[in-house]
Amino acid sequence: MMGMEIDRSKLSPMMQQYLAVKDASGDAIVFFRLGDFYEMFFDDAILVSKLLELTLTGRDCGLPTRAPMCGVPYHSVEQYLKRLVGLGYRVAICEQMEDPALAKGLVERGVIRVVTPGTLIESSMLDESNCNYLAAVWSKDEEIAFCAADISTGAVNLHRLEGKTRTDELIGLIDRYHPSELLIVKDFLDYKPVADFLKTRTNCMVTLRDDACFSVEKQRELVLKQCAADSLQTLGLSENGADACVCCGLFQYIAETQRALVGRFTEITIHGKDGVMGLDSNARRNLELTETLRSHEKKGSLLGVLDQTETAMGRRMLRTWMEQPLTAPVRIMDRLNAVELLMKNSVAMTELRSLLDQVFDLERLMSRVMFQKATPRDMKALSQTALQLPAIKEQLRALPQSKLLSRLESEISPLNEISDLIERAIIDEPPLVIKDGGVIREGFHQELDTLRHAMNSGTELINEIVEKERERTGIKNLKTGYNRVFGYYLEVSRSYYEQVPPEWIRKQTLANNERFITQELRDAENMIVGAKDKAIALEGVIFSELREFLAQQLKAVQETAAAVAQVDVLCSLALTALENEYCKPEIAVDGRIEIHDGRHPVVEQMLTDTVFVPNDVLLDQKSNRLAIITGPNMSGKSTYMRQTALIVLMAQMGSFVPASYAKISVVDQIFTRVGASDDLTAGESTFMVEMHEVSTILKRATANSLVILDEVGRGTSTFDGISIARAVAEFISGKKIGCKTLFATHYHELTMLEGQCDGVRNLSIAVKKHGDTIRFLRKIVDGAADDSYGIEVAKLAGLPSQVTNRARALLSEMEAQSKAEKESYAARIAAESAGQMSFSADADAQVISQLAKTNVNELTDAECRELLLDLTAMLH
Repeated sequence: MMGMEIDRSKLSPMMQQYLAVKDASGDAIVFFRLGDFYEMFFDDAILVSKLLELTLTGRDCGLPTRAPMCGVPYHSVEQYLKRLVGLGYRVAICEQMEDPALAKGLVERGVIRVVTPGTLIESSMLDESNCNYLAAVWSKDEEIAFCAADISTGAVNLHRLEGKTRTDELIGLIDRYHPSELLIVKDFLDYKPVADFLKTRTNCMVTLRDDACFSVEKQRELVLKQCAADSLQTLGLSENGADACVCCGLFQYIAETQRALVGRFTEITIHGKDGVMGLDSNARRNLELTETLRSHEKKGSLLGVLDQTETAMGRRMLRTWMEQPLTAPVRIMDRLNAVELLMKNSVAMTELRSLLDQVFDLERLMSRVMFQKATPRDMKALSQTALQLPAIKEQLRALPQSKLLSRLESEISPLNEISDLIERAIIDEPPLVIKDGGVIREGFHQELDTLRHAMNSGTELINEIVEKERERTGIKNLKTGYNRVFGYYLEVSRSYYEQVPPEWIRKQTLANNERFITQELRDAENMIVGAKDKAIALEGVIFSELREFLAQQLKAVQETAAAVAQVDVLCSLALTALENEYCKPEIAVDGRIEIHDGRHPVVEQMLTDTVFVPNDVLLDQKSNRLAIITGPNMSGKSTYMRQTALIVLMAQMGSFVPASYAKISVVDQIFTRVGASDDLTAGESTFMVEMHEVSTILKRATANSLVILDEVGRGTSTFDGISIARAVAEFISGKKIGCKTLFATHYHELTMLEGQCDGVRNLSIAVKKHGDTIRFLRKIVDGAADDSYGIEVAKLAGLPSQVTNRARALLSEMEAQSKAEKESYAARIAAESAGQMSFSADADAQVISQLAKTNVNELTDAECRELLLDLTAMLH
C-alpha cells in the first residue's frame, strides 16, 4: 500500500489508527480529522501536497524519521475536495467520532463518507445547470442494462438494451447522460467499442467493481431500503435479470460511499425505446445541442439560445427535454399548447418568472437533508422556496385551461407545513453551521429558552461583579474579558496595580496590563458555560429533529420540484419564441416535413451585420425522400441541413420553431454524418471515422428517421468516393430504409440519381456571378448546381491571383481530360440503374449484402481499405 517500508509496531497509536483506516479505504486518499484540520500522511501527503500545492511538513510518528504530512482546514474542505475529485481521485473522510475533550485515550475515528465524482451532493462542488450522474452497466444473457442516478436530485433512470444494436445504444446512453462516474466489472472492457468510447470521447471516471456488488441475492435488501420499496417488482424490476443486477451494483456503491441507507430515491424511471427520439453521440455533437464543437461552450449552442430559465431545476430539465425529444404526438402537443398559452398571457408569464426567480434548488436541498448534510441556511432556502409556491399555484390557476399546466399546478404542493415549521424554528439570518448554536429562534423551544436565560443571567452577574469590584477597589478603569485559556478575567492597568486585593489570582501579565480571576467570577463563568454547552447541544438535537421531519416530506417535495422545473422550462420556451418570432409547428404522422422560411436558431442570433436568409424544406416518404444538395463551400449547405434537424428536434421537444410555418411528422431518430475529424487516439483515420458513422446509420435508420449526410466519400480517391456515396444514397433511399435524408455533396455525378431512383430530388444553393466574382445568395433552389466554384471560393479566401489563375488553367485541362471518363461513368451508372445491379431495385445485390454483413467496428484500417477495393471492383 505504502511507497515506503514501515515497521508498524513502532508507530504511535494514532498513526496505527491512520494506517488501519488507509488500508480499509483502498485507493482513496484519506482525509484524517485532527482538531480543526484534515491531515494526510505518508504517500497521500506527498501526492496531495503536489496536486494542491500544499506545504509538505512532518509529524512525529514513533519512527526515527517524521511522517510526511500536509493538511487543509476543515471549514474550507469543500474547495480542496472539489479539486481532487475533479482530478479523478476518491477521498475518504475520516472524522472524530467523539469529543476529543471527553475521550479516554485515543480519540475514536471512522470513515463517514467516500467522496467520488459520481456521489457529490454539495452545491459548491456541483454545476447547478447539469445533472451529476453516477452510472452502472451490467450485461447478462444478450441483454445490457444501464442505470444512471443523480444522488444530488434523487433521479434514477434505467434502460434495457437488447438486439444487435445494443452496444451502439449503450454508447449513445453514456453520451446522453454524460456520467461523472461509471461502475463496471473488468470483463466489460472487452466490449472494444465501449472501451474506446470511454477512453477517447468521455472524461468520466471508470470504477471497476466485483461481480458480488451486482448480485441480486446479496444486494436485494439494500436496494429496497434505498428506494423505500417492499419488492423489486414494486420498482418495476425483474427478479434476477440484468436490470435488477445493475440497480444492485449502483445502489450498493451509493451505500458504500455514503455509509448510509437513507431512502433517498422514491422511484426508478424505466425507459423503453418508444417515447423518446433517438440521438446518438454524433448527432448531439454535430448539432451542437448543449455546447459548441470548437470551444465546448454553452454560448453558440441550441441550449444557449433556448435557456432563459430562472431555476437550477429548470436548467437541468431543459437540457433533458432537449436531449430526449418526444415521439408521442399527444405529449408533444400538450407542451406546445402550454407554451402557446403562456405566450398569449405574457403578463402572467412575467409574474410566474418573477416568482420562479425566488425558488432555490429544491432537489439538491432535499438530498442534503436526506444525507444529513443540510445546513441552517439550506433550511431557510427550503422555507423561502415553499413560501413562493402558493403564489405560483395561484398564477397557474388563473391562466385559461391547459391540460399540461393544470396537471403541473395540481402536482405542486404548497408545502405549508415545511415553511411554517422552519419559519417558527430558525432565525431569519442563521449562521452557516449549527455547531456554535444561535440558529433556533427564541420562543420555539421552552428548555432552550431557559438555558439561554441562564446564559444571559450569568452575563448580567459578571457585569454586576465587575461593577462591585470597581467600587470596592477604586480601580476606575477595571474591565472584564474572556479567552479560551482561562475564561473570564478582570483586567487592571499598571497604574492601579497597588490597589489589587490579595484574594485576586493573577493569570496573565501583559506589557501594560495584568489579568486576574476571582472565585466569584469563576462561579459565574461555570453557570454561563454550562448553560451555553447545554444550549448548543440542545440546538443540535432540535435541528436533527427538523431534518428528520423534512425527510418524511421527500416525495411531496420531489414531485413539487419536478413540476416547478417544467413550468420554468415552458416559460423559457415561451419567452424565447416571443422574442425570436417562432411559430407553432403542426405535429403530423403522415411522414411529411414541410417548413416555410426556416432559420437556424443559433446562427441567426450570431449574425450582427447581415440578415439570415430563410429557406423552405420539403421531405416525405414518397417523392421527396432524399434531397441531393450541391453547391460551393461556404454557401450554406451545412447550415441548411443542420437547421432542418434542429427545427424537427425543437418541435418534438415541445418548442416553437424558427419558421413562418412548420408541419413536422414525428421522427424516431436523427442521424448526422457531418464534418471531418481524425480520431487519432483510437487509431482511426478521417475516412475510417466516416465509414464507421455511415455504417451505424445504415444499420439503425428506419423509414421514420431523419438523416443528415455531408460529403460522404470524400476521404478516399475520387472514383471510390463517388461509388461509395452513390451506393449509400441508393441504399438509404431504397425500400429497405427509405427515410427522409438531406445529402450534401461535391460529387455532381450523384445528381443523376434524380429520375433514376424513386424519391430523389436535386437541390442547390443559388449563386450570383459577375465575371470572375461570385456572391452566395444562401437560398435553396430546385435543381443541381452547375459549378462547385472552388476556385472562386479560394479567391474569396485571399489566395494570391497567381495561384488562382494557375488553378483555373489546370482545371480546364483536367476537365477536358476527364470528360470522356465522366461520360462513360454516367452511361454505365445509367445502365446499371436500369438493370438488376441497381441498389434501389435489388436489395439483395452483392454490394448491399456485403455491406450488411460488415461490422466496421471490427476492421483495421488495412482491412477497411481492402473492403473498399472489393466493393469498387463489384461496382465496376
